[in-house]
Amino acid sequence: MTRKKRQMRRIPTMRPTKPFQQKQLKQITASSEWFEEPSLTFGGGSMHVDPKVGIPLYGPASVGTSRHKTEVHAGFIGTGEGIQKAMRFYETCCDGLDGDDQHAPFPGCKIDRGYRFTLKMDDSFNEKITQTELGDLLKIRDSKQRFDATLELLTEKLRLMTQEHDHPLNYVVLVVPPEMFKECRVADYHEKGVGMVHRDLRRAFKARAMQYNTATQIIQESTLNVEASSRELDHLSERAWNLFNGLYFKVDGLPWGPADLPASSCFVGVSFYRPLGQASTLRTSLVQAFDENGEGLVLRGHNFNWDEQKQGKTPHLTEDLAAQLIDDVLEQYEKLRHQRPTRIVVHKTSRFDPDETRGFQRSLRRVSQCDLVALRPTSEIRLIRAGSYPPLRGTSFTLGDVSFLYTTGYIPFLGRFPQGHVPSPLELADHIGDTPRSQLLKEALALTKMNWNSARMYGLMPITVRFARLVGDILREVPENITPHPKYKFYV
Repeated sequence: MTRKKRQMRRIPTMRPTKPFQQKQLKQITASSEWFEEPSLTFGGGSMHVDPKVGIPLYGPASVGTSRHKTEVHAGFIGTGEGIQKAMRFYETCCDGLDGDDQHAPFPGCKIDRGYRFTLKMDDSFNEKITQTELGDLLKIRDSKQRFDATLELLTEKLRLMTQEHDHPLNYVVLVVPPEMFKECRVADYHEKGVGMVHRDLRRAFKARAMQYNTATQIIQESTLNVEASSRELDHLSERAWNLFNGLYFKVDGLPWGPADLPASSCFVGVSFYRPLGQASTLRTSLVQAFDENGEGLVLRGHNFNWDEQKQGKTPHLTEDLAAQLIDDVLEQYEKLRHQRPTRIVVHKTSRFDPDETRGFQRSLRRVSQCDLVALRPTSEIRLIRAGSYPPLRGTSFTLGDVSFLYTTGYIPFLGRFPQGHVPSPLELADHIGDTPRSQLLKEALALTKMNWNSARMYGLMPITVRFARLVGDILREVPENITPHPKYKFYV
């Protein structure tokens, strides 16, 4: 026998395999439903789905109440040219503006129309930024020093307007000159022990304005152009709607309220931010939205350490901090409403980990019902609708045990799809609590309409989590030894 044959004999034979066993895949159930556009309440308790119809017809929700001001005094900070331009713009808006096929006309703002108040403006109310002051700022080479000098100049102008002038002001508009916007709007610098620090003039000025108890509006000069400009602008009537809706809210008016949120419910949005100059410290920021009118309060949570490299990018509260957060919410609610809520819904964009859940539930035992809800945008799954338009806003669908909600999309009342991009749904990523999912989604849809810094009838995120995140951007500029103002009109 040859060596080759001997080698071949050593090759093991293949063992017979077991018959192929087919796995039975679990069938995924799917369902969908559509929620009607939530109604809003306006003057006299009248209802409509769209602020741009409800306000011209009925007036804002607080008209005829002690919250409504029939006269609003507005002052301006800016260059002489910028102030004059801004005052003319506001005057033009007060008279009313035409719309077009895509934009509702602005009804104006006088005692008998629109937001039903008279806007008082006078040059004696204003504080000018001189060309010398502006030139001195622009000469500063270091971005941090230039930013700090700009903030100090604007804060001093605000102090003079609110404390030295004889005219009490309800509302202050900062008209940012183009040179200041370009060179002083942000500062990025390296700080020892912290790393790169980013600061934004809008956030810093808002934080400073709180100490003078003054609501502010920040506008670029280019936003005040009546005609089209090189910078892409919203339609003139759209700019007027947004400015005056924000103005009315900032002078303590209530533009509209939600019609269908359950009574004695308290909706809480939770977010996290890093205090200025802190490398590994986080704090929680909260926005509470109450039941009858959706009005909110801002609370600053407690510091806690979070190491992203060791613990991950998504921060979570310890059990004790989560419990303390709810204790603070209940304390503030009872202080203002003189009663305890019967139901609390906590909104977050990240899932609840076991420690957070135990802490929240520990304090929430004091209320009858509670829900922990994680809502986050997702582009991983979408519905495809037959026809030319995307899914309707208000469409909900469920795959297995995961639910989704379209808060943007085609709006039947408008007869169009106003966003201009392919809409993505929100995912109900986590839910621990007592309320049916369909009700939670309906409430989330209603809370997307509570952004009073705009007059739009729709939004992507519920105001709870949307403003909690924006509030955190401003809270990081508030020093630790200063208690931030609880009203979120100072944050928008």
